[in-house]
Amino acid sequence: MNKLKALSVYFEKRVLIILFLGFSSGLPLALTASTLDVWLTREGISLHSIGLFAAVSTPYALKFLWAPLVDSLRIPILGRLGRRRSWMVATQIALMLSIIGLGLSNPAENVTVTAIFALLTAFFSASQDIVIDAYRVQSLLERDQGAGAANAIFGYRLGMLVSGAGALYLVRFFGLSWHVTYMIMAVLLLIGVVTILLAPEPGEKTATLQNTQSWFARTIIAPFADFAKRPGWVLILLFIILFKLGDALAGKMTNPFLIQTGFNEIEIANVVKLYGLVATLLGTFAGGAIVYRIGIIRGLWLGGILQMVSNFMFSFQAMVGHSVPFLSLTIGIENFCSGIGGIVLVAYLSSLCNVAYAATQYALLSSLAVVGRTGISAFSGFLAERFGWIEYFMLTAAAALPALVILFFVGRRDGAAKN
Repeated sequence: MNKLKALSVYFEKRVLIILFLGFSSGLPLALTASTLDVWLTREGISLHSIGLFAAVSTPYALKFLWAPLVDSLRIPILGRLGRRRSWMVATQIALMLSIIGLGLSNPAENVTVTAIFALLTAFFSASQDIVIDAYRVQSLLERDQGAGAANAIFGYRLGMLVSGAGALYLVRFFGLSWHVTYMIMAVLLLIGVVTILLAPEPGEKTATLQNTQSWFARTIIAPFADFAKRPGWVLILLFIILFKLGDALAGKMTNPFLIQTGFNEIEIANVVKLYGLVATLLGTFAGGAIVYRIGIIRGLWLGGILQMVSNFMFSFQAMVGHSVPFLSLTIGIENFCSGIGGIVLVAYLSSLCNVAYAATQYALLSSLAVVGRTGISAFSGFLAERFGWIEYFMLTAAAALPALVILFFVGRRDGAAKN
């Protein structure tokens, strides 16, 4: 009976709201990443140009820069809905318009216009995430925060699945054009708009910009200064940037590689999106158990080595060619290992944070963790064209080595600090 009562929290109104907002948060991500990569490849866009599209995700890494404005400023007219709800409706409407613009673009004729709308979509998506995170924290009681986070992650993954596998099904199985498919994705964002219009505005707990200098010193300078006191902090930051680099390089070129190898959208949706999601979640749970059993530093070693070795599976896939069974093996191994690497990195980032500045330091560190995905992987297309698929994925495996070298020194410092 107590178990049923504990589970009932997930169905309470305030927690269910977070589920639907999580869906709205996760939906846009694939539309500027993996789904867009398939569209660009089908349109004959060069690999180096597709690689450069990784840079449109930069707003996700930099959203902490304008988060204070979203947190403090009121929106005229819409402000009647309340600070949080007005910003959410504004960002969702802007996001819908940018996705429609992205869908109406023609990358084969003018890829620059497509890139501009993709960047706008990422910007408004990142801005929406700022408000949704604030709404979740502010609207839930302390005892509901765990359930709220779980619902947010589930909704986020569901949104990614719809804009990933769902979009590919619409194009391949139902024969819809990319333009219509993106229109449908934009309409689905109405789920978030309706949800927030029916949701209550949380109590006001936000600071204003009355003392900007004091706010800046307290929320930006102090957390940085505190972290800089840590021995070897520059090496630590470099390690964070490089740890998922191999994964980012392989991930950016996965869909173009599969399309050129002969896989169609349905096969990619079934294996990479659906089956791959299950493998990632299993890896995530395994990563949590690994950290619990052997600790964070050893977990980083294991996760880093597994990520590196798993990338070789794509080289083998390039040798085998079009084979759905072998693709299932490749995606299963790679996503499972990536899931392990991802969760041990999250555990490591959390361990680095001073409890006095936990929120700000984690936001900044997690932003660095996606630099490989948003910045360095922009050059992935150039490398793929230069070396070919077999050699390229070998290079993505080799890209994991610098992080492991740095980990050797970081691990020694960590061990010395504990002794």
